[in-house]
Order: sequence, then structure tokens, then C-alpha cells
Amino acid sequence: MIRTLLFSTLYPSSARPIHGIFVETRLRELLKSGEVETKVVAPVPWFPFSGERWGEYGRFAATPRFEQRNGVDVHHPRYFLPPKIGMNIAPHTLARSALPTIRKLMRDGFDFDLIDAHYYYPDGVAAGFLAKWLGKPFVVTARGTDLSQIPQFAYPRRLILDTAARAAASIGVCAALMDSIAELGADRQRLHVMRNGVDLERFQPVDRVEARRYLGLPIDRRILLSVGLLIERKGHHIAIEALKQLPEDVLLVIAGSGPERERLEGLAKDSGVAARVQFAGQVPNDQLKWWYSAADALLLCSSREGWANVLLESMACGTPAIATSIWGTPEVIQRREAGRLMATRTPQALVDASRDLFADYPDRTSVRKYAEGFGWDATTAAQLKLFKEVTHA
Repeated sequence: MIRTLLFSTLYPSSARPIHGIFVETRLRELLKSGEVETKVVAPVPWFPFSGERWGEYGRFAATPRFEQRNGVDVHHPRYFLPPKIGMNIAPHTLARSALPTIRKLMRDGFDFDLIDAHYYYPDGVAAGFLAKWLGKPFVVTARGTDLSQIPQFAYPRRLILDTAARAAASIGVCAALMDSIAELGADRQRLHVMRNGVDLERFQPVDRVEARRYLGLPIDRRILLSVGLLIERKGHHIAIEALKQLPEDVLLVIAGSGPERERLEGLAKDSGVAARVQFAGQVPNDQLKWWYSAADALLLCSSREGWANVLLESMACGTPAIATSIWGTPEVIQRREAGRLMATRTPQALVDASRDLFADYPDRTSVRKYAEGFGWDATTAAQLKLFKEVTHA
């Protein structure tokens, strides 16, 4: 039995149930092997006041110090994250704040074999500090902006490369991320690609008409679905702007919450398509299958993604995707039954890709079969092999 300590700020809690759910999903799949025992330390920024009026910061404060999720012990120590200078000091405050919690776990009998960190900066860097202080090996999984954006800043880049040199291994959810850190100077021999899988039991096709009736959506419209936080980089605005050039029977449904909702509603109104845009709000992960099944296509107009789980979730429900060709996305959409890649991140490119998709629309069974090639078994086996090598060394 291998004992791991999962360390990451990207982990769900009762206060933020869908935050970093992809990290929890990978852990749950790993635990199914019966060969790993894990406890989670998932720090959250300190904030004095809870409540909806404080938004995300209020949810930080509302996060319990300890909880159990799906049978796993999850600890949420607080760390100091001041505005403006937070990026540079975050790895240090993160590591220092988590250390007492981890030492108590060890005193109470959980003397783990390795630290399994997720998100390279600041989490992976902090895990490197903790590993040094505690005399433990560690691995770090990169997930997207931690390597696609943050290394453009000199100090974080230096800490990331130092961490990569000391880590037993670095894992990327797509090959593009590992290529990027190798180009910065990391040793390719210690880089591994372990893509996210898709939960084929949770995400199964529902009859499209049944799904639309369940959600109260029109039966006779073509529905495009855009899922994700309502922020600029998710590209919901591109979908709204493209709607002007798409047939009148096309309805755009946007599932998600975030600070850009008012601006997006204004954009839809100014573009003359407000009646053809529906905001569904935040949808629980276990309810997404209804929305994917109801849609004719999923849209993902992001400016950056590591490995976007929504793509495979939609395909597992029999619905193809249209997405920007960035980072790991071309590794997901490799065949025409999976969907189409946009030539550029523009409304016109989305219109062109949509026309191409619906001119040769795939059978839902073939879309689902494509997604079935992306289960979790291979990733779980690769993790177990790597963790055994690290602990035996």
C-alpha cells in the first residue's frame, strides 16, 4: 500500500463544490485501485468574513478546516495571500501554513510515502519546500496556466524550474504542457504525460428530447452549449458574437457563473441576440449530463486550457464539440466524429467550424464510442507505476 499526501489549492470543498473537481476525480479513480491510501491538504486563502456579499473570498472563509469528501480526509489550512504581491510570496506562505497540519498528520500515524502536488505554481513549488523540510519525495502535476502563462514572470519561472529539477517527476495532463517546461530547461527524462480521463458512468447519453423536456428547453431548436466560468478567457463572448451569423433557429445556452455575466448579457442585448441566449447559471457536475445530452454541440472558445474536461464529458454524452486549437485540445479532438477545431479564436472561425460540423454531423453512438477511448484505466496504471518507482527509489 502506497501512502500519498495530495497537496493542492485546487480541490473541491463543501463551500466550493466544483472547484478543482478534476483533481478530486483523478484521485477517486486512483483510489479505486485499492493500492493507495491518501489524505488531502488543500489550503485556502485566509479571509475574515464569510457570506455571499464577499463573493469568492466569502467562500474561502466558509470553507471548513476539516471535512470528509467521498471517504477521503480533507484538511483546509489557511494561508496568507495579499493582493498585488501575492504571486511572488504565495509558495512561501502556502508551504509555511500547511506545515503544522502535515506534521500533525505524521504524528497521528499518517507517515506518507510521497507528496502528490497539483498545479505547478504556487502549489508545486510549495510542495517542493515541504518535501525538503520533511525529507519526502514529491511529484507535481501541471494543469494549464501554471505552465502556459505563469513562467512568463521571471521569479515564478525560476522557482518552477528549480522545483522541476528537484521533483521525482513532473506530470502534464497533455503533451503540450510537458513540451513547454522542457523548452524552459527541464529534464525531459523526468517528464510524464498522464491525460485526464472521463467518468463514463456519470456522463452517459440521455435521449435528446427527454433531456430538453427535463431542462425546459425547446425541442425544435438547434442548441449550442458553452460551459465554464463567466470570464474572458472562456470565450463565451465569442459564442454570443458568432450567433449573429448563425441561423435564426440556433439557441445558445451558457452554463456557468462568474463576474462577466452582466457584461455578457449586455453584449447579447447590444448584438440583437438576447432572445437567443439563455444563461443557465452554475450547474452541478452530476447534472451536466442533461445539458450535454440536450445540446447539438458543445462550444469551447477558450484562450487557454490544459486539458479541458468538458470536451470529453460532452462526447461521452454523445455530443460533439467545437473548440479553439490550443494546448491539449487538439489531443482531445483528433477525429471528425469528436468535433471541429476552430482555425482562429474569432466569431467567424466559430461560424465556419459550426457549418462544417453540421454539414457532416456525426452519429451520437460514434461520438460516445470515441469518448470511451479516454477512460481512466491507463492514467491510473501509469500513476501507480510511477508512484511505486518513486517510493522504492
